[in-house]
Amino acid sequence: MVNMPLFLLLKDARSVFRKDELGLEIAQIAIPAALALAADPIASIIDTAFIGHIGPVKLAAVGVSIAVFNQVSKIAIFPLVSITTSFVAEEDATGGSTAEEHEDATLEGSFSVNKEVEELLSKSESTYKSSSMSSSYTKREYERRHIPSASSALLVGCVLGIIQALFLVFSAKPILNYMGVNSDSPMLIPAERYLILRSLGAPAVLLSLAMQGVFRGIKDTKTPLYATVIGDAANIVLDPIFIFIFQMDVSGAAIAHVISQYLICVILLWKLIEHVDLLSPSIKDLQFGRFLKKGSLLLMRVIAATICVTLAASLAARHGSTSMAAFQVCLQIWLATSLLADGLAVAGQAILASAFAKKDYDKAKATASRILLFALVLGLVLSIFLSVGLQFASRLFTEDVNVLHLISVGIPFVAATQPINVLAFVFDGVNYGASDFAYSAYSMVLVAIISILCLFTLSSSHGYVGIWVALNIFMSSRAFAGFLRIGTGMGPWNFLKS
Repeated sequence: MVNMPLFLLLKDARSVFRKDELGLEIAQIAIPAALALAADPIASIIDTAFIGHIGPVKLAAVGVSIAVFNQVSKIAIFPLVSITTSFVAEEDATGGSTAEEHEDATLEGSFSVNKEVEELLSKSESTYKSSSMSSSYTKREYERRHIPSASSALLVGCVLGIIQALFLVFSAKPILNYMGVNSDSPMLIPAERYLILRSLGAPAVLLSLAMQGVFRGIKDTKTPLYATVIGDAANIVLDPIFIFIFQMDVSGAAIAHVISQYLICVILLWKLIEHVDLLSPSIKDLQFGRFLKKGSLLLMRVIAATICVTLAASLAARHGSTSMAAFQVCLQIWLATSLLADGLAVAGQAILASAFAKKDYDKAKATASRILLFALVLGLVLSIFLSVGLQFASRLFTEDVNVLHLISVGIPFVAATQPINVLAFVFDGVNYGASDFAYSAYSMVLVAIISILCLFTLSSSHGYVGIWVALNIFMSSRAFAGFLRIGTGMGPWNFLKS
């Protein structure tokens, strides 16, 4: 048992906080990525807090709409972003190594001179190497890269965003009815209004996430962080203005969010043009076939995961506005904290994709080990923090006694399962870095089937509590699936057995 690859990866637990080159590289990618990923859910939590003070019915209505928008978005976002990150990292890595090999060959040629010149060169070798490395770094840092996957991602993101907006605008009412918000429900009108307005921001959301995938691939997670913070800060400022001063109610919250998304999109596009050449010389370079092949696998995975979370929200809505309001608060916190783990997943994916492209299996092994150790530590910290903090923070979202009671029931499920949630996200990112998309897709389908059965069974027998138990089974199964692949050294992880 102790000879399993996963246990070999985790045996050197003392290395988790080592400040070596790998640790710094992970931190430089993971911390900004985690903050950027958490920024939007935090903005949604603030939205929830503002709307919660309008009334529990409005809170429940917006909760259903946000669940619909987020889950429909995920169907397009995660395949697009995950594939873009891996493809861009691979192209950037192989392009970089080719340039380095060319420079090495040039240097070797220049050293093939007469003995006197060799002696002169040897005296200035350290100065020359330093100058050469500085020049190479400056070139890689400031010259615009030619990465065909970047152009493909932006085109795909733009098209998918328009399709999503049209789909949600024209089918808002039927979708809400399916989610349990019937025609006679007081939640229907505010939920439909919020969903339609929020859907107008879908093109900006998809395009922004595609650009974030490109930035992640070139290991720049600071730019998306700055753009997201600026956009979400604008959302937070505009929320009370539109909701309370202009008295636009839930419509004001939706409009504020849409404005912030387009602001983020403009900032990212402006910065991306400085780093990447987005005009590809030929259609073949756009690699649509490669995107579709890998994307279809991740699409299958995301649809399976989306069905589980959307079904959970639908079942909560069917238990009434009080149940849905409490579920919305707990779910937003659950997702926001889980996305902190996705920062580690992004770092693992970017570094591993580059290592696998260069066939540097030693770095791949070291990266997987460090990422998983970080995940365990982060999960425990989040669990302790939420166990204490949520007891005091719940009143920020609502003053309704019944909603507060159900929030207190959901808190143990949100807090205690954080280590499992973090591992589930990180295992996903590590497998994406190895381009193991097929296993990720098929394992998620099996996990979804089990989880859907649990949702129907437990929600009918145990109501609100049963929904949270089923969601915890869902995340535990995801983590176990990731454990099986890496822990047994299957597929691309076969090198761990050697």
